[in-house]
Amino acid sequence: MTTASVPANGVAVQLGLRENLGQFALLVVVNAFVGAMVGMERSILPSIAEQEFQLAARTAVLSFIVVFGLTKAVANYVAGRAADRLGRKQLLVAGWLVAAPVPFVLMWAPSWNWVLVANALLGVSQGLTWSTTVIMKVDLVGPRQRGFAMGINEFAGYVAVAGAAFATGWIAARQGLRPEPFYLGVGFVVIGLLLTLVIRDTTSHAALESGHRNEADAGLTARAVFWQTTFRDRDLSSVSPAGLVNNLNDGMAWGLFPLFFAAARMDFAQIGALAAIYPATWGVVQLATGALSDRIGRKWLIAAGMWVQTAGIALVAASDAFRGFAAGAALLGLGTAMVYPTLLAVIGDVAHPRWRASSMGVYRLWRDVGYAAGALLAGVTADLLGLAGAMQVVAGVTFVSGLVAAVRMHETLPRADVRA
Repeated sequence: MTTASVPANGVAVQLGLRENLGQFALLVVVNAFVGAMVGMERSILPSIAEQEFQLAARTAVLSFIVVFGLTKAVANYVAGRAADRLGRKQLLVAGWLVAAPVPFVLMWAPSWNWVLVANALLGVSQGLTWSTTVIMKVDLVGPRQRGFAMGINEFAGYVAVAGAAFATGWIAARQGLRPEPFYLGVGFVVIGLLLTLVIRDTTSHAALESGHRNEADAGLTARAVFWQTTFRDRDLSSVSPAGLVNNLNDGMAWGLFPLFFAAARMDFAQIGALAAIYPATWGVVQLATGALSDRIGRKWLIAAGMWVQTAGIALVAASDAFRGFAAGAALLGLGTAMVYPTLLAVIGDVAHPRWRASSMGVYRLWRDVGYAAGALLAGVTADLLGLAGAMQVVAGVTFVSGLVAAVRMHETLPRADVRA
């Protein structure tokens, strides 16, 4: 653990989880509310599309994920660049302010176009808030515990996604699809914003760490960081497409799983429970896999995780009862837990602290384009091949992505040790 310190605004700056435990814990709680905001849609919005707005084509039903994914992807890139230039906390506050109208629009939307507007706002908010909490935790812990820090961050976010998905499904089963399930979102925004106001900015922590790194690659322009992360650096440009495919299958699960479960005569409470199993497993297991990547390395957790995801999607597609759906969702969550924090840790391993937030933004841009790609691929193939056929196509794409990571990536953990 790195413990060097310098004074900044009267406060000693230190790197390390223990040294920054209070701020780190507060960021974990804030990210839980960030996750809960997207979780409130997870089990019921496809049903709202079919039952209240009479959308029949799967591509139309999944349009809200396309809008969410594209706006979140762009917001991720903006957040990464702005965090390096303007600081972290301001972006976190701005993200919550953008989220404030979302639950009200979802409650009272008179047409599907209004739901799409709400999801555009939600995408911008998620890009600003989730990206910033990731960047701030990486700043705080320094180079030694990045995998563990990302595991905790994603644990908080995705357990909250699961809890909100279960809660809104439970409420919908008893009170109806609207407006009652979205009352939760109002509370999420208020509490998340209030907690954010007491968080301290972490830009000085990144500046401190940069003093321990090789300065040869410290001064990259925004364009250079984009190309370095997208194409030039073999490791950075390997995690970007892996992240895209990871969120491609997540977008498919978000949009098609509730419809597939409903077609198998699951009720809203069962759909809510099944929609929660995947992100809950993902969230909880990340506590172990993030730390594990700090011990055994990143590369093979990523490749193997993609293959476990493949098995989970295939199992859901082949099942027709609650037990099989639950097992497949849990397997998908396990594979995602192996991949998700590890990809973020690779960015921290390789990118210089002075442009790390920008590189994180580029990675998250490509990763969250996967939501839109997954929704479009799932929607088109579901209309052509049926729901199960669409899932099998996505499973195949995920399997190939694991092969690419296994062949192309280096192991980045030793690089982090050398540069620390």
